[in-house]
Amino acid sequence: MKKIAFLTSGGDAPGMNAVIRSVVRSCAYHNIIPVGIYNGFDGLIKGDFIEMNARSVKGILNKGGTILKTARSEEFRTKDGRKKAYENVKKQDIDGLIVIGGDGTFTGGLVFHNEFKIPIIGIPVTIDNDIFGTSHTIGYDTALNTVVEVIDKIRDTASSHNRLFFIEVMGRDAGHIALNTGIGAGAEEILIPEEDLGLERLIESLKRSKATGKSSSIVVVAEGDKSGKSVFELKDYVEEHLPGYEARVSVLGHLQRGGSPSCFDRVLASRMGVKAVDSLLENKTNLMVGLSDGLIKLTPLDKAIKGNTNINKELLRVSDIMSI
Repeated sequence: MKKIAFLTSGGDAPGMNAVIRSVVRSCAYHNIIPVGIYNGFDGLIKGDFIEMNARSVKGILNKGGTILKTARSEEFRTKDGRKKAYENVKKQDIDGLIVIGGDGTFTGGLVFHNEFKIPIIGIPVTIDNDIFGTSHTIGYDTALNTVVEVIDKIRDTASSHNRLFFIEVMGRDAGHIALNTGIGAGAEEILIPEEDLGLERLIESLKRSKATGKSSSIVVVAEGDKSGKSVFELKDYVEEHLPGYEARVSVLGHLQRGGSPSCFDRVLASRMGVKAVDSLLENKTNLMVGLSDGLIKLTPLDKAIKGNTNINKELLRVSDIMSI
């Protein structure tokens, strides 16, 4: 291989720049030309490429977001759009492509390979940690630290005013952020998509907390939880059935995506970037780089896309015990 291209796609996450840095410097180490693609698959279609070198990525290890930008591409969903992308790849003499993002990014890469046989390697970057084949996605650890820090601050207010706070965190399909930050920040209840707590049990739990002398409570809610139509409906329901509580809602939203990546995410991004380049040099394709039992391993892209991550049952039990 003489040229390896790479792009960031989907939602941004802390550590994307660290991945770019690792890929670029791994390419430079092997005397391969690294080619960055701006704006994800849309840049692939428009030919928005830039040749980089080891100095191109100085000073970005600690930066959130992505210097290559990220965007969704409706055109790439079409055969004609992907054909334009392929023509640009051939015009630039690209020998392999690294796609950095989540399952949507991997799906696009897999379709592109199946149609045009371009070698593809995926690197999982998403704060939700909802990709099969890796215990940790890049950005997840940073998001946890960000959320815990915010909840700690909110608890100060909750305690001062004897209030109940519902704090909504990201996690449309997976409750990893909610479960871990709920335990880490000492939440009284944690609501996640995988476990239907139900409104009745929530009320009973809050009653027990109040009976044991708790004057304030924190409930961490994953955005995909089905206990109510929204976190605001949960607030209204609790205030109706527990008049003694003054409830507030805090939706953390995109705050969780930003910020400087943690040391864990920087190291993980560096390891995964090296492995992705090594894999292409070994003529491997349609694989995702992942972390398993502390080791960097490879998972077929189709399994990473279709597989389901499992919530940690031990953590559920720990949560129940800690909230007593």
